[in-house]
Amino acid sequence: MDSNRASQEQDQEPVREEPDSFPSFLSAEETDNSSQIEEDTDHNYYTSKTYSPSIALTKDLWVNFEQMEKDKVKIHGILSNTHRQAARVNLSFDFPFYGHFLREITVATGGFIYTGDVLHRMLTATQYIAPLMANFDPSVSRNSTVIYFDNGTALVVQWDHVHLQDNYNLGSFTFQATLHDTGRIVFAYKEIPVEVSQISSVNHPVKVGLSDAFVVVHKIQQIPNVRRRTIYEYHRVELTKTRITNSTAVEITPLPTCLQFTSCGPCISSQINFNCSWCHRLNRCSSGFDRHRQDWVDNSCPDEVKPLLYLCLSGISGESAVDRVPGEHPLHTGLILGILLVMLVMIAGVLITIYIYHHPTSAASLFLLERRPNRWPAMKFRRGSGHPAYAEVEPC
Repeated sequence: MDSNRASQEQDQEPVREEPDSFPSFLSAEETDNSSQIEEDTDHNYYTSKTYSPSIALTKDLWVNFEQMEKDKVKIHGILSNTHRQAARVNLSFDFPFYGHFLREITVATGGFIYTGDVLHRMLTATQYIAPLMANFDPSVSRNSTVIYFDNGTALVVQWDHVHLQDNYNLGSFTFQATLHDTGRIVFAYKEIPVEVSQISSVNHPVKVGLSDAFVVVHKIQQIPNVRRRTIYEYHRVELTKTRITNSTAVEITPLPTCLQFTSCGPCISSQINFNCSWCHRLNRCSSGFDRHRQDWVDNSCPDEVKPLLYLCLSGISGESAVDRVPGEHPLHTGLILGILLVMLVMIAGVLITIYIYHHPTSAASLFLLERRPNRWPAMKFRRGSGHPAYAEVEPC
């Protein structure tokens, strides 16, 4: 952090108000103008719906700060007068993001919110909520401000009359992101003077959407007691930029994830988009790809199956002792089934390996090749990585 930042106006605690501080328009309802609404797009973890300027609901999704009490709206003094800065904001509610509950987010001047636990200088790479990520510089205009408001059930962040640092003459942009305690996210756009696809990404990425990642710690064998952190982006939502214009809005609704299940039975019997597994060592349900990936691997959760699978299923089957055949031992039966299942998996693995070896250009071979761990999109954030550096605003 530069030393001259300490002399600038420091941020205050976010205002916490009762849930009735927001007007009723924060709960969007369907209208008869369905032809003006883009149908739900499935992004595995979320669905998105885009609203055109010609319907009334689009205006309702925009939160008008001017209609709220002035003492309940927080204008961030530092972010409103600096470039490539980010400030942490504590939430007064639990915000579900990709199934994880967040109590703290980081607002950046570049038109996005960083959601990661590990703060670093390359915040634009992954783990973000981006209504319009670009090279915005609020310091170039006195009218530019970064505003936010927390009412206990939702947080609204608005980038108001901000300009692009490398193209000031394009005009000012005004847009906002609303995070609801249900996990629902709304992007609303009031002033977009140019097509988003025309914004230059030479000095700063231009993104509209969501992203999440997990952090893996690797030991460096050549250097004792030294570890390297690598961030793997496991999912990204990329929204259509051409639909982002004046007076448009995007509603992003979360879909069920494995993390929502708190017991073995509902976890492995779930019928959602993911292959959920239960780890008894962690007492957690997961697909293996979330922010708890390190714990999942360290506790050998991917290998903890088969024998425990029967015990889990028997706990939800509703079978009673009266219904069992006398002399039958369900545990022994479960172990035999587990062993048979393991053998079938091993045989299938051998056959698949032989097939891939003799057919290297087949669809299955290419599928596995693209998904091997060393092909995952790793974010190592070394110097010269091409991502702009963000400095964190120091708290009071």
